[in-house]
Amino acid sequence: MKEVQNIIFEELEDLRKRIISNIDSTGRKASGRTSGSMHTDISENRGILFGRMAFGTLETGRKSGKVPAGFYQIIKQWVIDKGISFDSQSERNSFAYLVSRKIAREGTQLYRTGAEADVYTTEVPETIERIKDRVGFLMRLEFESIKLNK
Repeated sequence: MKEVQNIIFEELEDLRKRIISNIDSTGRKASGRTSGSMHTDISENRGILFGRMAFGTLETGRKSGKVPAGFYQIIKQWVIDKGISFDSQSERNSFAYLVSRKIAREGTQLYRTGAEADVYTTEVPETIERIKDRVGFLMRLEFESIKLNK
C-alpha cells in the first residue's frame, strides 16, 4: 500500500511541477500565488492536488458578469505584480478600475477569443494514465510473486 501512495505522490508532484511550468510558459504568472498555492495531499486511499479557487481562469479566462468581491483591488495588485509602471498612483488606480470594469462587462481577452492556454487540461489525463500504468505494473509484479511462491 505504501508503494501505491508513493507512486501517487510522485505523479501528483510531477503534475504540480508541469502545471507550474505551463503557467510560466503561457505568461499567466503574475505574483506566483497560484503556483505557490498548489500542494499535494496523500492519505491512505486518495491523493489530491490542491490549488486556489481561481485556478481555472488561468486556462480559460474569466467570463463577463459576476466578478469576485474587491475585483478592482485584485486588478490593482495584478498590475503591481506584473511590474506595469505608471507616472502616478492615480493613473494606476484609473487603469485598474477601467480594466476591472471591462472584464466585468466583457470577460477577459482569453475568454472572449475562446483561446485556451493549456495549463492543466491535457496534463491531468496523462497523469491518471501514468498512475494506472505504474500501479497496474506493481500489481502485475505482486501477482507474479504470488504465482512463483505457490
